[in-house]
Amino acid sequence: MSDVKLDDIVSLAKRRGFIYPGSDVYGGLSGTWDYGPLGVVLKKNIMNLWWKMFVDDAENMYGVDAAILMNQKVWQASGHVDTFNDPLIACNHCKSRFRADKLITDVEEYKKEAKAYFKSQKDKLALIDLPEEWSDYKSNHIAALVDIFGEARIPAHESLKELKKHIDEDEKLSYTYMGTFPRIYLRTHSIKCERCGSNEWQDATAFNMMFKTKVGATSDNITEVRTSYKYNADHDRTSQESIREVMEMGAEAVSYLRPETAQGIFTNFKNVVDSFYPDLPFGIAQQGKAFRNEISPRDFIFRSREFEQMEIEYFVHPDKWEEAFEEWIKKVHDWCDALGLPKDSVHELEVSEADRAHYSKRTIDFEFDFPIGREELLGLAYRTDFDLKNIERASGKKMDYRPKEGGEAFVPHVIEPSFGVERALMAVLTAAYREDEQNGEKRIYLALPAHLAPVKVAVLPLVKNKPELVARAREVYAMLKKELGAVMWVDTGNIGKNYRKMDEIGVPYCVTIDFDTLEGDTKDTVTIRHRDTTEQERVQLGTLLEKITF
Repeated sequence: MSDVKLDDIVSLAKRRGFIYPGSDVYGGLSGTWDYGPLGVVLKKNIMNLWWKMFVDDAENMYGVDAAILMNQKVWQASGHVDTFNDPLIACNHCKSRFRADKLITDVEEYKKEAKAYFKSQKDKLALIDLPEEWSDYKSNHIAALVDIFGEARIPAHESLKELKKHIDEDEKLSYTYMGTFPRIYLRTHSIKCERCGSNEWQDATAFNMMFKTKVGATSDNITEVRTSYKYNADHDRTSQESIREVMEMGAEAVSYLRPETAQGIFTNFKNVVDSFYPDLPFGIAQQGKAFRNEISPRDFIFRSREFEQMEIEYFVHPDKWEEAFEEWIKKVHDWCDALGLPKDSVHELEVSEADRAHYSKRTIDFEFDFPIGREELLGLAYRTDFDLKNIERASGKKMDYRPKEGGEAFVPHVIEPSFGVERALMAVLTAAYREDEQNGEKRIYLALPAHLAPVKVAVLPLVKNKPELVARAREVYAMLKKELGAVMWVDTGNIGKNYRKMDEIGVPYCVTIDFDTLEGDTKDTVTIRHRDTTEQERVQLGTLLEKITF
C-alpha cells in the first residue's frame, strides 16, 4: 500500500481544481465525478500520451470511435445481458446494498469454508432415508431437511434428485459470491453492515451492471395506446393490434449504455479489414466513455459509474498469440514508466483459471500500490477467437481473415490490453504526491512528469502594482504561451504563496519577472524556480526556452 492517504489526494484534487464530486451543488450523485480545469488537461495528457505510444507510433494500429449506444444484439452475443453481473447482498435490517465479494477479505478462507459447508450438507442428505418424491415426505423428513437447510429455507416441493441438484447449484453460486453461503459466512464471521451495524444478511443475488434504456419514441407510447383504445368498443381489434405492435417495437428499442469499449472494436473488425486489409498482426484502438451501474461505487475515482477506457484488440494468428502476449507485457511496463509510476509499485498478477473471465485463456492483472491498497491498474488478456466467433453466430456474417500470401482463411485470435483512464490518473496523482519541509514549513507538491503536467510553466510578476514590470511579464507570458501553450499567469498574493500554489498543482517551472529584469546588469534576465528542488537560477530571456525541458 502507498504511504499516501486517499483523503490527501481527494482534498488536493478538489482544492486545486482537478476533480469535483458530481452534481455537488445539488448534494451530489454517488459514483460520479466532474473534472475541473486542471483535471481535464491532466486526463487529456494521459489519453494523448496513450494514443501516441500505442497508435501514432505503431505501424499496425487503427483507431475507431464507436457509438455509445449499440444494437442490443451486441450485448446479447457478447454475454453481457446474461452474465455481466456482480454479487449483490443486502442488509436484512436497513436494506443497504453491497458487493458481496468486497465484504469478504480472506478469499481462500471463504472458499475453504464454502467447500466444507456444502460437503456437510451433502453428507447429511445422504444419511436421511428420503422418499424420491416430495408428496411422500413425512414430518420427520421435513425436520431433517430443516437441520440441513435451515428454517424456512427448504427448497420446497422438490424430489430427492432435485434437492441434490439444488445443493450443487448453490455450491457453484457460492464460488461467485452468490446464493446462500455468503450470508452464512458474513454472519459466522461477524461482518456487519457498515451503515447500521446489523449482522443479518439476505442471500446474495446476481445484479446486472448495465444501464438499460430505450431508443426512439416507442417506449412511452404503450400506455398512450392502451388509454386511447380502452373504452372504444368499435376498435377492439385495432386496439389489440396497436398495443401488440407498439410493445414489439418497445422490445426492439431496448439498448444499453455500453459497459466497455471493446465490443465497439469487435463490431468494426470486418469494416477495418474491408477498408484497409491490414497485415497480421494488427490492432484496433479506441478511447471513450463506458458506464457500469456499480452496486457500491467507492474509493474516489477508482470505482465509479461513469468512466473512460482506452482499449486495444490486437488480432494475431492463433499460433502466434504467446509471442504477441509477451510483447504486450513489455509495452505495458513501458506505459507505466511513461506515467512516472515507480517500478516497485507496479506488480504482475497471473490470474488463475478459476478467477479468469470465461473468454480468457490467459490474463495478467497489472496492480498498483494505491492509497486503498494493491489493486488492479490495468489488464492484459488473451481472448482467443471468442468475440469474433460470437459475432459470426449471432449475425451470420463471416469474421475470418484471408492471408495476403494465400492460404486458408481463419478467424484471428485476440490479445486485449485494457486501460482505465481514471485509474491511470489516480495512480499518477498517488505517485506524484509529495510532502516535505521548506523554511520550517510543510510543503505539498505534485512531482508530475513534465509531459503530463497540466500547466508547464507559471509566469509571475514580482508585484502587480508596477505597470512597467507587469507589462514586461506579460511579454514573457505571451512568448511562452505561444511556444508552449500550457502556461499560467499568476499575479494574486505574495510570491511565496504563489510558489506553494504552483507546487500543489505540479507546475515544473515558475518564471518570475522582477525589478532586475528591467534594468542594470541583469536587464532581460528572469528567475526560473524548479518545483522539485525549489532551486532558483537567473537566466537570459533569450535562453529561457532552452532551460525549460519536457
